[in-house]
Amino acid sequence: MKKVLLINGSPHKDGCTAEALSEMMRIFEAAGMECELVQIGSKAVRGCISCNKCGETGKCVFNDEVNEIAPKLEQADALVVGSPVYFASPNGTLLSFLDRLFYSTHFSKHMKVGASVVSARRGGNTASFDALNKYFTISGMPVASSTYWNMVHGFTAEDVRKDKEGLQTMRNLARNIVFMVNAISDAKEKYGLPEVERGSFTSFPDGK
Repeated sequence: MKKVLLINGSPHKDGCTAEALSEMMRIFEAAGMECELVQIGSKAVRGCISCNKCGETGKCVFNDEVNEIAPKLEQADALVVGSPVYFASPNGTLLSFLDRLFYSTHFSKHMKVGASVVSARRGGNTASFDALNKYFTISGMPVASSTYWNMVHGFTAEDVRKDKEGLQTMRNLARNIVFMVNAISDAKEKYGLPEVERGSFTSFPDGK
């Protein structure tokens, strides 16, 4: 069974972001995919301190939600990250979590499908959407899109339920993720995964 890991970066368990993710989960479950929703936004997650201990141990030096959820990401076929918009940016707790999750885990994320979802009362969505997508594009993860930018609008969950276009966007996004996960799985069996080159690290320590 294909697996989707959903991260709720909102501190509100049943808020606007949760409403958007729940709409997607209904599509995933109807398609026979296993879903797990993890609440992060209300946790006390500190940022990366660049100690690089994860390079020695394979896990973050801070033993919190990052190390707990890392195995779930390794097993997942797709990752959906949802966040409210704070000052035209995702929730800071979520960003700290994602920084450490992506940096400290050394397993391949190549060809896992990634998607971000943002919610706001009015503005700041596209800047937050862009910030979250960068975690996927640096990790070889195909980014799923929809029929509009992956966002909903509202001040409360009840408001979001009235955002018919936003919820439609969530449903179409979920369907695209299902298709991509299945297509990548079929292609992997038929062709194998694309080759990934490693080793080149461009730096200019001599100033040239």
